[in-house]
Amino acid sequence: MKGIFISFEGPDGAGKTTQIKLLKDYLEKKGYEVLVTREPGGTNISEQIRSIILNKNNIEMNNITEAMLYAASRAQHVSELIKPSLEKGKIIISDRFVDSSIVYQGIGRNLGIDFVKSINDMAIQGIMPQITFLLKISPNEGLKRRFSSDECNRLDMEKVEFHNKVYEGYLELESLYPERIVGIDASRSIEKVHEEIIKIVEKKIYNV
Repeated sequence: MKGIFISFEGPDGAGKTTQIKLLKDYLEKKGYEVLVTREPGGTNISEQIRSIILNKNNIEMNNITEAMLYAASRAQHVSELIKPSLEKGKIIISDRFVDSSIVYQGIGRNLGIDFVKSINDMAIQGIMPQITFLLKISPNEGLKRRFSSDECNRLDMEKVEFHNKVYEGYLELESLYPERIVGIDASRSIEKVHEEIIKIVEKKIYNV
């Protein structure tokens, strides 16, 4: 792959959207072609699946159904958008990727990491981010930010115990994949977080 794949992970409310925009603007000013996308979503079909997954009315959704819908959305996302864009040499910045499924469904829903990885293996076609920024903020603080924005979805409505479990899952992944996952203290100012992200991305770009 000619391009660079960067993903952002962390609790909702950690500031992913803000930091992704700042990084995109920075890289474009440097002359790079940057494509921002999100999961679930990123393509027409994937966005339709997203609307089903996150619909607050779908409270009866089975946990396995949820995991498979995420994998289906991801399969379309990778084949239609991410893989072709990387082959063209673009920088892809994705708001979430497969790590989200591992922690939310594998750990949060108790489906198991191995199960979630197995149903996503075909979906990702061997493509993983070179850098994953884990924006670290307490689940309680993240939820406060989310509810104040009026953007809460079906997963946001889960009990705080679920979100704590997901956060612990993220910390576990950070320890398992230190060469890829970079933990960032997201409780600091937007500027400080952005500065740290830039330093890491520049080092990766120049080493590619």
